[in-house]
Amino acid sequence: MARSTRRPALDAPRGRSGMLQRAPQQQSSDRFGRFSEAFARGMGTSGFLIGMTVFVVVWLAWNTFAPPPLQFDPRATNFTLLTLILSLQASYAAPLILLAQNRQDDRDRVQIEQDRQRAERNLADTEYLAREVVALRMAVNDFADHVVTREVLRSELRLMLDKLEGSDSEPGTAR
Repeated sequence: MARSTRRPALDAPRGRSGMLQRAPQQQSSDRFGRFSEAFARGMGTSGFLIGMTVFVVVWLAWNTFAPPPLQFDPRATNFTLLTLILSLQASYAAPLILLAQNRQDDRDRVQIEQDRQRAERNLADTEYLAREVVALRMAVNDFADHVVTREVLRSELRLMLDKLEGSDSEPGTAR
């Protein structure tokens, strides 16, 4: 009897392997959030404004110029049904737009925090590199102070040669 055990995929982040899924409520909340963002994005387009304008103009024209038996929201009642429809649309639109803005604010907050951390790392790296450059400059200056140049070497060799020649010419020196 073979036993089927599923092991989590170690090469994939959690949530992508199929083993570890989000809680249903969080997934539902996220789906509603994405819907509210799509709704808010749609309401902010020129197409929505033009469509809504055409809808209202057709509604008003129909209920003003159509024969009274065909009017479903007569002008005599001050277009009560149209007012109710627009009020209902506005009452749902405002909270959905606010929810979309809150989600965008949360994303912006996370992005700002990541930018701040990146800036701190860049500053630390820059300070480290500046200290390294200063240390290298100091080491090069110290090295330059102790380097024997060609002229110094020649003068030292001449002095030694002069001493040797001087010691050869002195009487009583044995070779």
